[in-house]
Amino acid sequence: MSLRGDVCVVTGAGGFLGKRLVRLLLEEEKVAEIRMLDKHVQPQILQTLEDCRGNAKLSVFEGDIRDSDYVKKACRGASIVFHIASIIDIIEAVEYSEIYGVNVKGTQVLLEACIQENVVSFIYTSTIEVMGPNSKGEPIINGNEDTIYDCTLKFSYSKTKKEAEQRTLQAHGEVLQNGGRLATCALRPMYIFGEGCRFLLGHMGDGIRNKDVLYRMSLPKALVNPVYVGNVAMAHLQAARSLKDPQKRNAIGGKFYFISDDTPHVSYSDFNHVVMSPLGFDIQEKLMVPLSVFYVVCFIMEFLCMMLRPFKRIVPPLNRQLLTMLNTPFTFSYQRAKRDLGYSPRYSWEEARKRTIEWLASELPKEREQIRAI
Repeated sequence: MSLRGDVCVVTGAGGFLGKRLVRLLLEEEKVAEIRMLDKHVQPQILQTLEDCRGNAKLSVFEGDIRDSDYVKKACRGASIVFHIASIIDIIEAVEYSEIYGVNVKGTQVLLEACIQENVVSFIYTSTIEVMGPNSKGEPIINGNEDTIYDCTLKFSYSKTKKEAEQRTLQAHGEVLQNGGRLATCALRPMYIFGEGCRFLLGHMGDGIRNKDVLYRMSLPKALVNPVYVGNVAMAHLQAARSLKDPQKRNAIGGKFYFISDDTPHVSYSDFNHVVMSPLGFDIQEKLMVPLSVFYVVCFIMEFLCMMLRPFKRIVPPLNRQLLTMLNTPFTFSYQRAKRDLGYSPRYSWEEARKRTIEWLASELPKEREQIRAI
């Protein structure tokens, strides 16, 4: 099912995944218009899209997703919303009111705007972290949408993403102003890597400061399955095509799907080494201290920061929940998305790795220069 002639809204369009999805929509579909929503969209992003824009109209809407008037204006006349925008925070650096306002209230404002402006399809970008891991570090190997898992979410990020996902799925079937029905679904990608990934840049910077040796923060046995950004963008396009198909719309509406690809299952730390070893980086063989000691150190840091909070907000660089996430085997299959959405990874692991290494190689001199200048 084609999106030919559709008006698509992409929130977070200036971000890592958003930019990639906008380009894919321009390359693959003859859409009438793409409305790029973000707090700020850099002019160079629009310039890089000129080679594939064709006859499609690119419109920029800069503003706050919590502003209902701004959001309604952006949704007016649109047929599909890709809701990617969110605050990603795994060290609890952002105040809860702010992250809840953007991730949950912003999603609710957008859903209400869709109903008022007769937008028929809504695709929500969720995250694997709405699933866990739990504080016990109980593993999931090759899980799927039917996997039952006991989890009390600890991160503000994962809690707010979970609530926003639930609101999205509950909105499936809501009656629009014109009498039609809203169809929604949610995608849960694994850890997303690729060109533009700020987490990879951060790890590379840490490695440079450590004499080109990457820090080991996860045990080799803590296997996860990262997913390439180009494949995540493809999953979004397939979801939109499926929601537009009358025969699939009700079957997939109101459901979530895990999105992974054929990236080898490795630990987070070993994945960093896989994509940075061609650039001359080594990695620590073992954790700097035993994992149990790490947990004690994190507890002490969290306790001290809590005691100081009335006087000064200090955010520890590592916390127990993040340590658990980094050291829990947690892998999921994309077979349900393949069956229902027709999703299959466009980019092989070899191609994704090659593209990521080339991008990191281009960024390496700048990272070295910035670190030397400090």
